[in-house]
Order: sequence, then structure tokens, then C-alpha cells
Amino acid sequence: MNRFLTTIAMVMTLAIAQGCTQLSTPQKDSTVTTTTQPHSDHTDHAVAATSHTHDSHPESHRHSLNTTQATLTTFGRIYSNIPASLQIDVQDNRKNPVTKFDRFQEQIMHLIAVSDDLQTFQHLHPTYKGNGRFEVQAQFPQSGNYTLFSDYQPTGQAEQVSVLKTTVDGTPSSVSPINWSRTKTFDQTIVSFAPTKTPVKAGENVILRFNLQDATTQQAIADLQPYLGEKGHLVILRQSPTLTREDYIHAHAVPNTPASQIHFATRFPQPGNYKIWGQFNRDGEIVTADYGVEVVR
Repeated sequence: MNRFLTTIAMVMTLAIAQGCTQLSTPQKDSTVTTTTQPHSDHTDHAVAATSHTHDSHPESHRHSLNTTQATLTTFGRIYSNIPASLQIDVQDNRKNPVTKFDRFQEQIMHLIAVSDDLQTFQHLHPTYKGNGRFEVQAQFPQSGNYTLFSDYQPTGQAEQVSVLKTTVDGTPSSVSPINWSRTKTFDQTIVSFAPTKTPVKAGENVILRFNLQDATTQQAIADLQPYLGEKGHLVILRQSPTLTREDYIHAHAVPNTPASQIHFATRFPQPGNYKIWGQFNRDGEIVTADYGVEVVR
């Protein structure tokens, strides 16, 4: 719950059972703090005064004990279709700023911002300002609740994902049903999607295949370029009333596939409906293709 006073703003903080508020510094209207650590097999929630702690992925770093804490600060209320400044501060588990980060996929931080109804998707790259602070301008296309997945790698540690929340004011948008089509046109690109297994089962490895054609010539594209150091980029989210780290999957492209085809190897941990966003670079223009995937037991 947000409350605005004349000279100071209240801090909105996530907790497991309920939200709690405390005073913030002047001009900072809201902050959300989320503590993150690499993957383990089960979610381990702990309530702290100003943090929401939970296990996160990735699979290869499950034995690491390093943790980080990320805080999102917004300046003023956020309205749909109006640029907003976001500030993210990363701290260690002693609340000291994390100052050194390794690049992965050509960036220091990847910020995936989605509306909680999974209708909108943005892939942003905040600018590192030093002393653990990142800044970025974002513009949210619709009102409602948003979840921001902040993906980064402190030097010498595992890749970390912090889950941050914010609310965008404005006229509510209608929710469109999931589009289950497997072939769609995005601007000048026809994208066909197909998993290697049907149905897709929870816990099983699967390859998600994308085939790209030019919408004008109907021929396989010949201008695909690397995006973030790979042939493509894929984010997957499970449809959930409250998005958490366990709903987020970041898949990597399989190398050495045909020129107009991009494959991603992944595994869906739970049954349910998922939304996927594949991103591809056509001669400097980023094509974002979204699809629905049903995962069964």
C-alpha cells in the first residue's frame, strides 16, 4: 500500500504474508527489496524486516551459498505510457553494496519487466552507475501490477535473479486470452514455433524450435545476426497469480542450427500454462515473438 506525505514518501516492502511500510528518504516514492540466492530444489522462504528471501536458479550453481539483495526505487507514481526512472541497488547479505559484476550475454544486468497478466514484456539493460547502483528509463504500456526480474552476476559468484514489484497507474486494460497459434507474423517476420515433444511434460528436457521467414518473400531469412552473444534469447514465465523466481526460466540458444532456425534447450519444472518470448536480431532490428505453451504432468 502506497501512502504519500508532503515531504517524505512511504516505502513499500514485500513480505511473505503481508506488506509492511516504513519511511524512505526524501523524493523516493517507493522501494521494493528482494533477497535472492542461487537455485536449490525447494523454496525456502524467510521473513525479514525489509526483505523477501527465496531460492532461485540457475541449476548449475545450486550449491553456492552467496546471496544478494536488490532494491527497486521509483521516483513519483508511475503512469502507463509515460517514461519512468527506475533505480536498482544491489547489496550483499550484510547490506554492503556489491560493486563488481561480470558481464554475461554482453550485459552487466538484464531486466525483464512483465505485467502480472503476462500481456506485456520488456527486456531492458540498466546502466551501471557504480557502488551497486543501476539506473534505467522504462515505459509501461498498460496499467496494473508488474514484476521485474533483475538478472546479474556479481564477480566470482553465480548468476543471480532478484524479483521486484511495482504498480503502474492508469486505465485498466482488458486481458486477452492466450493465443495458442504456432505461426505468427511480427512486422516483416513470420515466426513458426514448435516444441520437439507434444505434449510438453513437466520435468522433461525439451527443445523449443523457432523458424523465421521473411513476410514479403515467404523465404527463410538470410539476415539473422547474434543477439546478446547468441543466436537468440528466450524468456519463459509460468502463468501465476503472483509471479515468483520459480516461475522464471531463462533459456540459452543451441549452437550450430540451420541459418533461419533457432533452438532452445530447456525444462519446465511445473505443469501449467506458460508464456514464452523469443527474441531475434534481423539486421539490427529485434523481433520479439510470444507464444503460449501448455505443460502437463
